[in-house]
Amino acid sequence: MHIPPFDNQNKAIVDVDDAHVPLTYFNIVKLKAGETFDYQLAGYETCVVPATGTVTVECGGETFTEIGNRGADVWDGEPEGVYVPTDTGCCITARTDTETFIAGAKYAETLKPFAVRRDELDLVQYGSDDTKTHRKIKHILGAGHHDRVGRLLVSELFTVGAGGWSGFPSHKHDTDRRDGPGGDMTETRHDECYNFRFKPNYGSGLQMLQRVDNEPGDAYHIMDGSTVLIDKGYHPCCALPGYEMYYFTILGGLSQRSLKQYFQPTHAEQLHTIPGIMDMVAKFK
Repeated sequence: MHIPPFDNQNKAIVDVDDAHVPLTYFNIVKLKAGETFDYQLAGYETCVVPATGTVTVECGGETFTEIGNRGADVWDGEPEGVYVPTDTGCCITARTDTETFIAGAKYAETLKPFAVRRDELDLVQYGSDDTKTHRKIKHILGAGHHDRVGRLLVSELFTVGAGGWSGFPSHKHDTDRRDGPGGDMTETRHDECYNFRFKPNYGSGLQMLQRVDNEPGDAYHIMDGSTVLIDKGYHPCCALPGYEMYYFTILGGLSQRSLKQYFQPTHAEQLHTIPGIMDMVAKFK
C-alpha cells in the first residue's frame, strides 16, 4: 500500500493495529524550536529519530539531550535515536526546528529506555555500481541492540551514487515458518513500513510488491515523503537515474526480533552476483 505525501499534522501515519501492518507504527512530528510533543503507546515500543534538527527526549524517568545533529536533510549528518519502552510516556522537546520520526513495533513487555548515538550505529555497505545495487544501511536499532529491544528494528537506507535498485534480490518476510517441525526458522513474519526521501527532492522512484513468485504484482510511484506499507510479498524498489534515494525503515516481528528473509526463488541466484549481500542479511538481527 502506498500513502502519498501529505501533512499529517503530527498524527500517526500508520496507527496502532493498522489493517495492513498491525505490527508496526509510524508518525512524523514537526516542531518549531521550543515546542513539545507528548505521546504514550499501549502495547507498542517505539524509537524517536530526528530526521532533521535536535531534540531532548524524556521518558521512563530518563532525560536524553541533544539527540540528532542533521541540518538541511537526512543526508546532512548521522542519525541518532532514543528507544522508548512499551506503555511509557514520552515528551519530545525541539531544541531547533525539527522533523522527527517515531517508529514503533507491537510488543507487550516494558524494557528500559536508552539513547543511540552516532558512534553506536550498526553500519553496512553492500552491492556494486556494476550491478546497480550499491547501498549503505545505518541501523539505529540493529544487531548491536538486540538484547535491549523487544521486536523493533529501525534503519536508514541510502543509495550510493544516483539511481539503481534496493531490496534486490527480491525477498519477503510475511510468514513465520520453520524447516520442518522444531527446525530452524526459514522465514519470519515482519511487517514493514518505509518513508522515502529523494535528493534533489523532486526525484522519485518505484516500489514493487509481487505477492506470488512469477505472477504480476503491484507497482507504486514513490515521491519525496511517500510512505509504503509492506504486508505481504517480494518488494524491491528503485530510484530514477540521476537521483539519490533514502528510506526510513521500520520492522516489527510477530514472534521474534531477528529477521529471516526468504529470497524469491526466481531471482535467488543473484545472491552470488551482489558483493556483501550476506553481510547485509546478517545485520538485520
